[in-house]
Amino acid sequence: MNSPTVSCFDCPLRCNPLFEVPSEDELRYMSSFKLGELTVEPGRTVLMEGAASAQFYTVLEGMGLRQKTFPSGQRQVISFVMPGDLVGLQAAVMGEMRHSVEATTRMSLCVFDRNGLWDLLRNQPKRAYSVTWLAAVEEVFLGETLATIGQLDATQRIAWALVRLHDRLAMLDDPEGALLANGGPVALPYRQQDLADALGLSLVHTNKTLARLKAGGLADWSGGQLRLPGRRQLASLAMIDDEMPRRPLL
Repeated sequence: MNSPTVSCFDCPLRCNPLFEVPSEDELRYMSSFKLGELTVEPGRTVLMEGAASAQFYTVLEGMGLRQKTFPSGQRQVISFVMPGDLVGLQAAVMGEMRHSVEATTRMSLCVFDRNGLWDLLRNQPKRAYSVTWLAAVEEVFLGETLATIGQLDATQRIAWALVRLHDRLAMLDDPEGALLANGGPVALPYRQQDLADALGLSLVHTNKTLARLKAGGLADWSGGQLRLPGRRQLASLAMIDDEMPRRPLL
């Protein structure tokens, strides 16, 4: 683990309107709560399923995957991890991870001691609410994912995933909203297999559906970038509510 290199007062994420603005007192507290930073190279495991962890993390830079692997070798991608996400809270509360977190790109993470979580919950009610909010929004996302997999066809599932991924990345990359308004481009370094594993589809079906969306001028995911010229049509197809609330940041 590296010593802190980015002060909480200078955190680049706090300048982004996607996130709530903390008070000076909250920033001072988080500066003392933060142990340091961890750098994880692409393809390496951040947190292992079944393992206990003395730390949990906020993603400062980079992207990853939450995933669960079954004895058969099959994999379920649970969610895509992006800057601002909290990872490892499960082990901090339940004692061990029930899924793994893997780095897709080089990741930088702010490190927190899980033993300090109880002090935060006791003495920092707004920060405690932030932890609760982040856990709740993850539950909402997983519920939406399950409903999408269970009730929508392949084209609708992929439309839903592309819009959700694009919107989050667009807000991170361009706080002014131009990327969100015009549909791209944003960096999307995942594989089609990752998307297929997240949506319960075969790679062949995913590839053909993406090709149809590209041919129809609705979506183009190529060269590690995602463009959504037909974002509005895709959102309507997937029955997405466009509202994106501001997120707390730990």
